Amino acid sequence: MLRKVETKKPAKKAINLDGYVPSESEKFMNARQLAYFGKKLQDWKDDILKANRDTLAYLHEDSSQHSDDADRASAETDKTLELRARDRQRKLVCKIDEAIERIDNGTYGYCMETGEPIGLRRLDARPIAVLSIEAQERHERKERIFRN
Repeated sequence: MLRKVETKKPAKKAINLDGYVPSESEKFMNARQLAYFGKKLQDWKDDILKANRDTLAYLHEDSSQHSDDADRASAETDKTLELRARDRQRKLVCKIDEAIERIDNGTYGYCMETGEPIGLRRLDARPIAVLSIEAQERHERKERIFRN
């Protein structure tokens, strides 16, 4: 009888990130930088999910009757705007998950178009970036041309 052997991934070594800021003088996408961006992405995702739970709880609670049609219409408009914002946040969570997956598979921080490093300042400002600044600018120019 064959016995199933359970294999575990080795535990990741904890990296101290207290006060750490990625630097251009380090090797690009070293373990510490990957841990820094992974934590930044996970914290961002956690904040979004908490805000979504709070919004849903608020919308569920706020089923009060409004005295007139104008109040009711205003409340419905507010709810619609909030739900639209939450939908954008849901899409952002998908992009965050994709970035975390790129960290795991070793492609994070590199332009998906050119393969060149994206740049630490850009990643710090927009950790879900998949294109370098130059590639993003080319992409936006093409969008403007085809939109017109």
